[in-house]
Order: sequence, then structure tokens, then C-alpha cells
Amino acid sequence: MIVINIDVMLAKRKMSVTELSEKVGITMANLSVLKNGRAKAVKIETLNKICAALDCQPGDILEFRKD
Repeated sequence: MIVINIDVMLAKRKMSVTELSEKVGITMANLSVLKNGRAKAVKIETLNKICAALDCQPGDILEFRKD
């Protein structure tokens, strides 16, 4: 299972979900779906924008855990 660690990076960067939403250009609702692990897919473009906004690597956000 892929786990999304946006909360961890937001805390490390002392950034709010609202601020990330504005920087990335996606709605709070869509960011919430992604953040809470309910997303079925993530566009590479969106992941790129999130990484740019949080100054991190994709591996800082995405984690694989065996079920």
C-alpha cells in the first residue's frame, strides 16, 4: 500500500494545508483526498508541484508499506 506523508512534510516545513493548496493550485478538497489517502491516483504534474512547494523529493511524500 502507498502511504501519502504530506502531513509530515507540512509539519517539517511549518506550512498549512491552505498555503500548500494555494501554492500548488489545487482545491482544499482535492488536497484533503490526497492527504488522507483516499486518492485513487496522483498526476505526476501534481506531485511535481507539491514537491516544488514543499522543497522535497517524491520519496519524502510517498511511502510503500506492505499490507
